[in-house]
Amino acid sequence: MSSPDSPLLPVLSPIAISEMTTRSGKVFNDGKADINMNSPGKNGKAEKSDRIFYIVFASLVLDLLAFTVILPLLPGLLDHYSQNDSSGLYNVLKNSVSGFRSLVGAPDNARWNSVLFGGVIGSLFSLLQFLTSPIIGAASDVYGRRPLMILCMIGIATSYLIWAVSNSFLTFVIARIVGGISKGNVSLSTAIVTDVSSPQKRGKGMALIGVAFSIGFVFGPSIGAGISILTKADDAAVAYMIPALFSLTLALADLIFIYVFLEETLPTNKRLQSKNVLSHAIEYINPVSLFKFSSVKKLSAAESSKVQSLGAIYFIYLFIYSGLEFTLPFLMHDRFSYTSVQQGRMFFFLGFVMALVQGGYTRRISPGKESKIASHGVLILMPSFVMMAYASSTWFMYLALTLFSFASATVVPCLTTLVSTYGGDNEKGTIMGIFRSLGALARAFGPFWASAVYWSFGPNACYIQGALILLLPMYQIYKQVKAETKRSTFM
Repeated sequence: MSSPDSPLLPVLSPIAISEMTTRSGKVFNDGKADINMNSPGKNGKAEKSDRIFYIVFASLVLDLLAFTVILPLLPGLLDHYSQNDSSGLYNVLKNSVSGFRSLVGAPDNARWNSVLFGGVIGSLFSLLQFLTSPIIGAASDVYGRRPLMILCMIGIATSYLIWAVSNSFLTFVIARIVGGISKGNVSLSTAIVTDVSSPQKRGKGMALIGVAFSIGFVFGPSIGAGISILTKADDAAVAYMIPALFSLTLALADLIFIYVFLEETLPTNKRLQSKNVLSHAIEYINPVSLFKFSSVKKLSAAESSKVQSLGAIYFIYLFIYSGLEFTLPFLMHDRFSYTSVQQGRMFFFLGFVMALVQGGYTRRISPGKESKIASHGVLILMPSFVMMAYASSTWFMYLALTLFSFASATVVPCLTTLVSTYGGDNEKGTIMGIFRSLGALARAFGPFWASAVYWSFGPNACYIQGALILLLPMYQIYKQVKAETKRSTFM
């Protein structure tokens, strides 16, 4: 079993993102639910949206705890399969990773080879989300949020079951593939928040999603590390079955929780009538179509332009963010000789600061201020990368990491809130699915870009280049802030 001093714990514990009209409703006797548009009043609407906010929040916490339990176990799992893989897939991937390592000039040692190997698995997971998120979101516009959410959770639980019984690396990879394909519950959660929130409360819902991510990625790996210490078994396969069963238990609890408590937030009369979602699958996974939001048909030319701009901003930001986040443990090890335990504490610090900012600041952002706050976040992130490039002391590095945490806690929730304001009720799922898909695409390729620059030109060039590239989304956000300011002046 691996210990908490795991090289993959900080690398594969990304301080993820969180990587919205008010209605009221009732629960029917059969356990299913729908939203009743005949609202009893403003207080009833507020109570309804708050209740669904916290249902989504609790569901995501369960899901993310189950998802992140595996992170500290990956090094030991990879070591186990390197010696006990009857499928031969492990050696095929190992040779591919070694080729990439040689290409970018990365050091040839067991620690970083393991990190890069885990990074490839993480990128595979993100690529699968890129392929399926817009399809799941579009399907929810036709069939409703609740059925698709239940279907996603069934798929996620199935992935943990496959992991629990996996006896080869091929079976383990299949488990990760099933999990990646099913991971549309996050984009569905943002669509649900969109369905039930007023513009005034939308930011609160998005911030709660961000807090759920922080909780999951801070405490999930710790639980996994604790399980690895407590479960001592001579047979490694049996030992790794226990955390898989733990994740399966959480996923099943989440599935039951959703089935019992989650109401349908998209009434039948608000749904998209077209049933040919799958026939447009190519459009949903074509990167060019995704950046153009081509499958969203009911936006005006001006709205379409703004949504496309937000999508491009989101992609570039996450491409740089995820790439430099991936290289951060390498930087800390090379410059300060950080052990994995110290890096784990560093990422705990990042998650803790993020949770404080999201819970105390982001969720209180006034409607209409999202572009301005997002611009502040990107503006703060640029000097934080410059500081990381030249930091020669840990206190100065932690100052840079504090700025990094503020940007992490504000930019994505604000961009998500902004994009959620576009489109009709029956296109919200499609829009949020495409938006999440662009983020997954960025997370799939960002680490490869950053790794290549880091080991080819050095960490200073890598972080300075990242800061300079962020000028592109900064300029686009600035134009939006300027346009909104001009519009409010004439209103």
